[in-house]
Amino acid sequence: MPHGDWSILIGMGVLFIFLGLAAFIWGKREEKSYYNSISTRHDVREFLEHEPERPEPGALKIGGWIAMAIGLLMVVMGGAFLLWG
Repeated sequence: MPHGDWSILIGMGVLFIFLGLAAFIWGKREEKSYYNSISTRHDVREFLEHEPERPEPGALKIGGWIAMAIGLLMVVMGGAFLLWG
């Protein structure tokens, strides 16, 4: 396979890493802003017990980790094929 194809794999891996980081940071910000807004309310029980659960920030963070793992794997594979292929 020509070297250009492996470079595309590395580029896509880097893109996945950046998208994963963005999703992870977005999830952390969503979670922080939600709990900060709850802490200003009179009903502090929701703030202390984190009930009801909000799955969106957690899903963004998990999706970010998955995307970063896939991106890192793509970069490693592309680099290995580029060096030894």
